[in-house]
Amino acid sequence: MYDVIVIGGGAAGFYGAIHIARQLPGSRVAILERGKQVLSKVRVSGGGRCNVTHAQYDPKALVRQYPRGNKEMLGPFFTHACGDTQAFFEELGVALKTEEDGRMFPVSDSSQTIIDALMSEVGRLGIELHRSTGVQGIEQIPTAPGVNTTRWEVKTGDQAFLAKKIFIATGSSPKMWDMLQALGHRIVPPVPSLFTFNIEDSRIKDIPGLSTHAIVKVVPGKKDTQLGGVALEAEGPLLITHWGLSGPAILKLSAWGARDLSSLQYNFKIRVNWLPGSTDLALEDLLLQQKSATPRKTILKTNPVEIPKRLWIRLAVGAGVGADQNWAELSKKQLQDLKAQLLQCEFNVRGKSTFKEEFVTAGGIDLKDINFKTFESKILPGLYFAGEVINVDAVTGGYNFQNAWTGAYLAALAISESLRASADKQG
Repeated sequence: MYDVIVIGGGAAGFYGAIHIARQLPGSRVAILERGKQVLSKVRVSGGGRCNVTHAQYDPKALVRQYPRGNKEMLGPFFTHACGDTQAFFEELGVALKTEEDGRMFPVSDSSQTIIDALMSEVGRLGIELHRSTGVQGIEQIPTAPGVNTTRWEVKTGDQAFLAKKIFIATGSSPKMWDMLQALGHRIVPPVPSLFTFNIEDSRIKDIPGLSTHAIVKVVPGKKDTQLGGVALEAEGPLLITHWGLSGPAILKLSAWGARDLSSLQYNFKIRVNWLPGSTDLALEDLLLQQKSATPRKTILKTNPVEIPKRLWIRLAVGAGVGADQNWAELSKKQLQDLKAQLLQCEFNVRGKSTFKEEFVTAGGIDLKDINFKTFESKILPGLYFAGEVINVDAVTGGYNFQNAWTGAYLAALAISESLRASADKQG
């Protein structure tokens, strides 16, 4: 008989198991992982550097990074958040650093440092780790007639594990969601979040790797004027890729619009403002001043705005400017078209690409089925959750890991308190 079975050998599973074992020395805790490798998402996060968390220490500001779960996670973040995560890893000997954008990484710039620290602590605490152990079923077993307690049986391919408590941290697992639905939980259908936009357009073709600050907005079509009632707009670095547009601004937009963009089957129009700090009038004055000051200079070779030169050339050509045309020859129509290209540049999005390092889904266990003080199921007491298995997700930047760390910590506390109380009763 195990005290706790943790299903899922990822970030939330390890973090929860460690805190349970710390709270209950001598307890029997096991992690069941269906794959051969554990902590696989930790390994690839942040390009293999592992974006552990974010240097955002105000819970009210922190929850604004969560398109789903922002209200529910506010209380938990007041209990355990980014600073606590930082302290935990530093206690394990992992020094963290904060980059300019607030993302936090191990000083080693290697996710292996995080993996080694977690694995070492699991070993030190005597937590059992079972790889290649896929769960086939979960069942409640009453301990005795008339006794208001239950035990759990977790069935795998060739064996069964008995436990007093179950902690589920399986991430985006359709199989687990099916099992939980069969047990009475409501599952919000999952859709991709944090994806890039596929765009075929001559203005951005053959200039991959180019990055600049911009504002991106989804332009509603005739049939989707409300887009779920949410104004889909994001600002930040925008990256031109071989397949279209990516970067923090696009990823943020994809997170907030995950469900709406899915309903549009990823066919929609966006409008890009390449000069967020400029107004229509100010930009017109700047272009006219350039025309007056350098009438004989070639337009394509004279970039008066703060965007990369290669992008300026593509946008100017998009406005109808000729290869050898000089500023004196810039017509009124071309001036207006150039302003539009710079401030209201429209692209047709036709599909998406997975952002592999930060793959996240929006969906999972309905938030109404969870007690967010304990992360325990309201449907089945004794069953706890954390991480992406529940309908909470965030923008890129370490926030999705923080959801996992926080939920796992609170679940671990609640599990430990419940088991301690049961032991005291029996004693």
